Amino acid sequence: MAIQRTFRRRIFINFFVLFSIFILAVLGFQYDREKSYRVGELESILDNTTEITYRFIEHKKIFESGDFKALDTLKLLLPDPNTRITIVDITGKVVYDSFVPDVSKVENHINRPEIQKAINSGKGSSIRLSNTTNQKFYYYAKDFKKYLIRTAAVYNVDTAKFLKTSRIFLVFIVSLFLLMWFLLHFTTRRLSEFITKLKDFALKAGQNEVISKMDSNFQDNELGVIRRQIIQIYNNLKTAKDELTSEKEKLYGHLQVLKEGISIFSPEKHKILANSHFIQFINMISDKSTISAEHIFSIPEFSKIVEFVDHYRGQDIQTPNKELPQIEYTIEKSEKFFQIRCIIFVDKSFEVLISDVTRPEKQRLLKQQLTSNIAHELKTPLSSIKGYLETLITNQSIPAEKQQYFLEKAFAQSERLTDLLNDISLLNNIEDAGGLFEFKPLMLKPVIRDVIENLKSRLTNKNMEYRIEVDNEVVVNGNESLLFSIFQNLIENSINYAGDNTVISIRKYLQDDKFYYFQYADSGDGISEEHLPRIFERFYRVDYGRSRETGGTGLGLSIVKNAILLHKGEISVRNRPEGGLEFLFSLSKK
Repeated sequence: MAIQRTFRRRIFINFFVLFSIFILAVLGFQYDREKSYRVGELESILDNTTEITYRFIEHKKIFESGDFKALDTLKLLLPDPNTRITIVDITGKVVYDSFVPDVSKVENHINRPEIQKAINSGKGSSIRLSNTTNQKFYYYAKDFKKYLIRTAAVYNVDTAKFLKTSRIFLVFIVSLFLLMWFLLHFTTRRLSEFITKLKDFALKAGQNEVISKMDSNFQDNELGVIRRQIIQIYNNLKTAKDELTSEKEKLYGHLQVLKEGISIFSPEKHKILANSHFIQFINMISDKSTISAEHIFSIPEFSKIVEFVDHYRGQDIQTPNKELPQIEYTIEKSEKFFQIRCIIFVDKSFEVLISDVTRPEKQRLLKQQLTSNIAHELKTPLSSIKGYLETLITNQSIPAEKQQYFLEKAFAQSERLTDLLNDISLLNNIEDAGGLFEFKPLMLKPVIRDVIENLKSRLTNKNMEYRIEVDNEVVVNGNESLLFSIFQNLIENSINYAGDNTVISIRKYLQDDKFYYFQYADSGDGISEEHLPRIFERFYRVDYGRSRETGGTGLGLSIVKNAILLHKGEISVRNRPEGGLEFLFSLSKK
């Protein structure tokens, strides 16, 4: 309340001072005007007396006769006997004074104020004490060229009262002043109440408090209209603010769940907003850790962005066909690929978008490599088939036994080609269309038994033994054909490379709430440690020539790994201390 009272007091004091100055100015002007009027009226009476005296002197030719005593008769004719008449020649000598019988003793009057004024301007007046009679007079002198006539009224109580201004005007002014004081008090109080309500409204609005319950009884005048309009504007702004806040929260929420890193910058390259992925990605690309989005402009890999933004900062951005300026390129850093995109908006602010395209980029490179490898792998069986068939076509005299041999070889190469195409198709389906495989609870042991039965003749030919330590209770969430491929490729890998008279073992060695853990091992020679990191790569062969002889496609272990990953498991490989190769992998229960 102290603030409101101070505000009201200031308004009141300002108006009060202005009105007081106005009242004082009017009062002073009227006082001076009234006083001038009173003085003028007195001087008019005295001036009439001087004119009468002048005519009397001229009529009686008193200056020629020197009989100034004749003027005593004039004194008797005047209405006011207290009017003093003094005749002064042009040298200042007093030749007659109605209040002094013997003027010979009167000093020269040339320096009297009223005489000096009369000599200079024709007439003059003054209020002073007479040195001759020791009385106070109101003097009025007039210059008649040959002499001066001075009349004077005794400055007594009656004269002072006559000259004093009327107090009626003063009473009127004081009354008007009190009335205006009351009006100022009432007006400033009402204005202060309105300002106070506006202040309360502003405080509540600033603190986001509810203002709908505030006093809604507005005066039907300009202040009421102003208040209603302010509240309406506030409500409109609050509604717009709430909507913007909601949209802003949606935008921030959307940015945070995006897998892409995104940041928006002002034309001066100051961050407006950025999500966490953006900071994470620039830390992965930069050699220095940072939490500042502006750090992007000091990273060499983003120099294209800096040049692009600087190029458009000094230009007017035209948007034909509503296309904004943008740049896009790919960065490779630490075996990861990032797609960088920058868009500049009309107001020169700009957006930088960073996407991790490592997986699709690697898949693209892998497919390029796969296409090259497939073309290379297909050449051998096709060339063999073509060679055998050309031999049969061009040599009609080949013995039947030889023809049968060539046909069997061609058929074997076609089988190998079929296996290669089937493996490529299966691997592509696992990687590109894994969601199309049906998963359901399956007992694993029957699947392993089917694989053993399918490869039993080959195992027998190699004189290889097998041991299965998997319970009938082991049930995994899997696809039967993929599980079949996992164990078939592992066993075929042992058949092709472990050697004769070896032992294969499959056992479940551990389980938890989510996974079963398995060990697949053979008692062969194993492989060199340098080859282990690449054993799951497509078409990778430890011994290329020997692999070709065994008939492997080079895709078996790659199919194993991708099928296990599709079952939410993991796989690793190592050489056994006692000899042979060991695979450790997991399969999901659910």
